[in-house]
Amino acid sequence: MLTTGYELTHLAALEAESVHIFREVAATAQRPVLLFSGGKDSVVMFHVARKAFWPAPVPFPLMHVDTGHNFDEVIDYRDRVVDKTGVRLVVSSVQDDIDAGRVVEQTGPGASRNRLQTTSLLRGIRENNFDAVFGGARRDEEKARAKERVFSFRDEFGAWDPRAQRPELWNLYNGRHNKGEHIRVFPLSNWTELDIWQYIAAEEIELPSIYYAHRREVVPRDGMLLAKTPYVELAPGETVHTEQVRFRTVGDATCTGCVLSDALTVEQVIDEVAATRLTERGATRADDRISESGMEDRKKEGYF
Repeated sequence: MLTTGYELTHLAALEAESVHIFREVAATAQRPVLLFSGGKDSVVMFHVARKAFWPAPVPFPLMHVDTGHNFDEVIDYRDRVVDKTGVRLVVSSVQDDIDAGRVVEQTGPGASRNRLQTTSLLRGIRENNFDAVFGGARRDEEKARAKERVFSFRDEFGAWDPRAQRPELWNLYNGRHNKGEHIRVFPLSNWTELDIWQYIAAEEIELPSIYYAHRREVVPRDGMLLAKTPYVELAPGETVHTEQVRFRTVGDATCTGCVLSDALTVEQVIDEVAATRLTERGATRADDRISESGMEDRKKEGYF
């Protein structure tokens, strides 16, 4: 339960704000879509969306921007959610863009398809005429995301201009846009990683198993532990060993690190998160270490 009498709890207030955002978009946009990777934030976002429109079905599809280099547990979870809820899933594949020559794949140790997702995301939006795109980004994740509004205007090229954002006084949102433009919408902007996990516990939300401690082969690289998968090519001198780990965030397997952990339950994960001083992206995402402005540069190009 998220409420006590007539007094909203912290989580209930966050949920109510997110519900309001979902309903605002549904009332004003013609073709919204929710980005869904199977990661914890997109899972919570979809859970809140279902509550916002219950008992009616969610009035928009899910879209997964698929790098092809995913964790098996996450793809299995994604497919189970789709089967269970009956929601329509749109998949925009990076492999299709590679095959069509729209992007060029990197090779060798350290190669990743993560940055190629921008092309696939924008193509998926364009081909389906989506005019509002829900994303699970939170402001506490990374400094570029901390700058972004709940309603984030994107031009006809999908680009974001941090100097030309619209005011959101009194939680009033401006979704106006011309043909070819769209709005990115972030219902979880004001949530923190700890909020997400406390909400998962309160709502008893199932997650992919890799969010909890398990034994896995890992490769130490750049101060992180990358899971050894068919997509991670070893550099000279790198070795593989087995550790007990869990993932704090889920993305492309080539750039998403894991952390040493004994947390087997939601409650144990909450204790870990409450004690940490590093954000999940700052600690475990190689793609955020490209440069000081790496995330902001990608967002200007149309990234999530």
